[in-house]
Amino acid sequence: MQILLVAGVILLICAISSKVLYKYGIPTLIIFLAIGMLMGSDGIGGIYFDNSRLAQDLCNFGLIFIMFSGGFGTSWKTAKPIALSAGILATLGVFLTALLVGVFAHFALGLTLLEGMLLGSIISSTDAASVFSILRSKKLNLKNGLAPMLEMESGSNDPIAYMLTTVFLGLLLGEGQNIIWLLFMQITIGVLIGILVGKIAVLLINHINLDIDGLYSIIVFGVAILSYSIAGVLMGNGFLAVYITALIMGNSRLVHKISLVRYFDGMSWLMQILLFFTLGLLVFPSRLPGVTLIGIAVAAFLTFVARPIAVFCVLTIFKRPLKEQLLVSWVGFRGAASIVFATYPLTAGLPVADMIFNTVFFVALVSVLVQGTFFIPIAKKLDLIGKEETVLKTFTDYSGEMHAELLEIKIPAGSPLSGMAIMDTDIPAEILIVMIRRAGKFITPRGATILKAGDTLMLAADNKAQLIELHESIKKHLK
Repeated sequence: MQILLVAGVILLICAISSKVLYKYGIPTLIIFLAIGMLMGSDGIGGIYFDNSRLAQDLCNFGLIFIMFSGGFGTSWKTAKPIALSAGILATLGVFLTALLVGVFAHFALGLTLLEGMLLGSIISSTDAASVFSILRSKKLNLKNGLAPMLEMESGSNDPIAYMLTTVFLGLLLGEGQNIIWLLFMQITIGVLIGILVGKIAVLLINHINLDIDGLYSIIVFGVAILSYSIAGVLMGNGFLAVYITALIMGNSRLVHKISLVRYFDGMSWLMQILLFFTLGLLVFPSRLPGVTLIGIAVAAFLTFVARPIAVFCVLTIFKRPLKEQLLVSWVGFRGAASIVFATYPLTAGLPVADMIFNTVFFVALVSVLVQGTFFIPIAKKLDLIGKEETVLKTFTDYSGEMHAELLEIKIPAGSPLSGMAIMDTDIPAEILIVMIRRAGKFITPRGATILKAGDTLMLAADNKAQLIELHESIKKHLK
């Protein structure tokens, strides 16, 4: 009973405090970690927790849904123009970052080359949660597609960092591996399982026609777990599979899509609280001063050397302006995944495990505090803040979805819409069917609702031109 009481209090504190921090653009990672540290054995809570295996399992579980939520809320239409550059940043960029940090750790910190590469791999991926908590709190956006580029890069680079981490951890443990074959299998199987599970999930959700709406979220919950576990059993990358499954589902017509997006947004927050609190509980603050110099050295090299080199090598190919490359370089925050991957050496019992974990933890805190504090000022100085719209319109999270224009359209006899389910129509995703009036009665529209001749649709969109264009298209098909 005391455990439940503590859990309830912690959840309330995290949720309420995050609102305060969100208002001032401070990443929520900080408060969740801080509460975990305060509740630990070095803090006022006095909870002794050093079970790295349990922490790793809990954090991996949390990462599944954090990655799923990220993929589910990413608009492919928005991300498509920058998908190639973001994809190369998430692969080649991660590899270059890991390589540079690994070599630096070997020559400057005295680690063996394999230990250095393990540290570099663990800390090679970026975290978007901090970036977008700042952008959303300030209701800002970035110009020239930089926001979706950062979102897609950070959403898809964790699996690459995970693969590199497991490879170098295996080499340190003396496990013989064909690295190229392992990476090929991880990526190929992860992608194939992600696509297959995503396509099947879309068909299942749209045709199962459940009587209880709340069960749809349970189905998607199960889909996320299955995508991860099936890929893992087949020696593929589960995190990559989950992200691709979510990307496919989030960009398909789904029954109850808006409610599912909001459900998994809440689920993602819950998992972030679980993940960061667990990691905060696992760390011993009294040990952090011992890695201060190492942590500052790694953070400085990562921020001012490794990340910029990786970004410049990739974005120069796409002829991105210098100021955009500078901002993308600065926004390489380290976060949840890096700290989670740092628990792997602890579980494996490596001699340098404590040093690596504490160093990564220190670097993540410094990264969020320093880079996060100066992110908006630097973006404004580089004139890369988009004043026309907020980042809320960049993705499919439906945050604050308020349409300014309404129009009633009556479906005439012979219309191609007659007899079709809403999810099967060609009505653009940016046009929302608010209500259906049929034979004097009002019907709440759902994806599986069949439209009939004589129905009057109440449509909503951001501008009248979209609605008029749809209306003219319907009339054109009758001529």
